[in-house]
Amino acid sequence: MKKRVALYVRVSTEGQAEEGYSIDAQKKLLEAWCISKEVEEYEFFIDPGFSGSNLERPALQDMMNCVRRGEISHVAVYKLDRLSRSQKDTLFLIEDVFNKYDVGFVSLTENMDTSTPIGRAMLGIISAFAQLERETIKIRTRMGMKERVKSGLWMGGGKIPFGYDYDSEKGILVPNDDAPTVRKIYDMFLSGMSPSAIANELNLKYEKLVVQILKRKTNIGVINYKGEEYEGRHEAIVDREIFDRSEDEFKRRARGMKSESRHLLSGLVYCGLCGARMRYQKWGKKGYKLVCYSQQKSKPYLVHDPECKNEKVWADEVEDELLKDIFSLSLEKEIKSEKVIKTQSQTVRLEKKLKRLYELWSDGNNALLDVIKDTEKKLERSKKADEERLLNEANKEKKVTAISEIENVRDLWDTLDFSEKRHLVRTVVDKILVFGDKINIYYRF
Repeated sequence: MKKRVALYVRVSTEGQAEEGYSIDAQKKLLEAWCISKEVEEYEFFIDPGFSGSNLERPALQDMMNCVRRGEISHVAVYKLDRLSRSQKDTLFLIEDVFNKYDVGFVSLTENMDTSTPIGRAMLGIISAFAQLERETIKIRTRMGMKERVKSGLWMGGGKIPFGYDYDSEKGILVPNDDAPTVRKIYDMFLSGMSPSAIANELNLKYEKLVVQILKRKTNIGVINYKGEEYEGRHEAIVDREIFDRSEDEFKRRARGMKSESRHLLSGLVYCGLCGARMRYQKWGKKGYKLVCYSQQKSKPYLVHDPECKNEKVWADEVEDELLKDIFSLSLEKEIKSEKVIKTQSQTVRLEKKLKRLYELWSDGNNALLDVIKDTEKKLERSKKADEERLLNEANKEKKVTAISEIENVRDLWDTLDFSEKRHLVRTVVDKILVFGDKINIYYRF
């Protein structure tokens, strides 16, 4: 398969009109570079209107997949910050994606080519400055935002609280047609209704929204920013006295509720067919069954598939099967092998060799460039092998520690109180999938 050069182009929403950064301008420069290098096979990967602060960009992801499939020989960009404005992401792309698949990286503006030692050194320096510029802008923005909020103005943009609109000219929130609904929510809650009942009565999406509205201090004219509270210039929807009464009601109800569920697997069990959570449901005098939330219409936001046909299973049977599986686990003793020691020695040896080659190359011996490049690749492979070994050892140690805890209490299980049993299960179990009378257990190690 003949490989091609990937030409990556990105413009942020703010930068689309900037001269020299437009899509067409970048394309022309990259095409000119291809002509100068006599590159015939190339493809553009373009992300219009995407920020360079993260890697969640469709064209970039497509390009990375092409790299992993071995279809790309080089990646070229007009400027380094077109690839990413994050030093961490830039180094990840070049070192862990491009270099891993033997793909060269070229930046026209910085005259960088990572297939050379000098290019790799420049990469670290330039990406560091790009990150510094971004962090400086972020700090200035935050400082300006804090001063804005301290003066009582809304942050601007973002998510506007339910019951308000944002007046961009005045810079403040303005109560809208949903404001009476907010006041009604407080009245209903103080009259004794639960958040779930309020959500159903007012046709709101879920009960959590009701709780968020009741606890939002924006409703009493306060702006919360970075954990600090400031008096806002906007009109309050409810009086502070009503808000305080609502807070007291939350505390009163909390005191009347049990501090925690008395079910061992609450929050750990999921439907294997549709992926929804499963809940304990009282089943006459015989006990409890685990029921898929998709079959429970009381909380529509938890429904994944209204047609889910998963069976209802006895909770105690699932608990017994889980404990049987946990207690069947045995400790694994990990012994450091000669192969590991040999791998470590190889890394040290390659590092020493590369250092000596750099010294010779710095004296003007350009004939060593191919040897240096080959040694760098071998060193990279050796380091990755060491990293994988260390990760495996860490995971194994974590597993041994977790299972050791189980081994120590296996014979004492029946003497533990409920909170101790529940803590132990959550220490080792990530989730449980139920497929009718069969279960799949996923451990944390």
